[in-house]
Amino acid sequence: MDRRAGCYTGCMIDEAAFRKHSDHAVNALKKSLIDAEESGEFEVEEQGGVLNVVFEEPPAKFVITPNTPARQIWISALSTSFKLDWSDAENDFYSPKDALTLKPLVAKLINQQIGGGSVTLD
Repeated sequence: MDRRAGCYTGCMIDEAAFRKHSDHAVNALKKSLIDAEESGEFEVEEQGGVLNVVFEEPPAKFVITPNTPARQIWISALSTSFKLDWSDAENDFYSPKDALTLKPLVAKLINQQIGGGSVTLD
């Protein structure tokens, strides 16, 4: 089953729908990250709709940003770029590369950065 409803080469969701979905997804992710940062492993910062997850040890910064022209949420983390499309089936942004939706993917990346751990994002 193709879990992605709107892929770049397929039909793209309109801008208003993308903004609604991405605003909701990024705000929900921010709330989950703030709840999880109590572990002291990272800090969350927001600037103009862009989320930054900052790590002291080892030093790193993840950048999570909506990309309206592409209708994707982009994540820059672990020297890699992740591009998530909206999926009607998942009702979430989905990474075909990793077969994960937004929060599970970010949790996986955080756990890789901190060398294990059990960060989960609800």
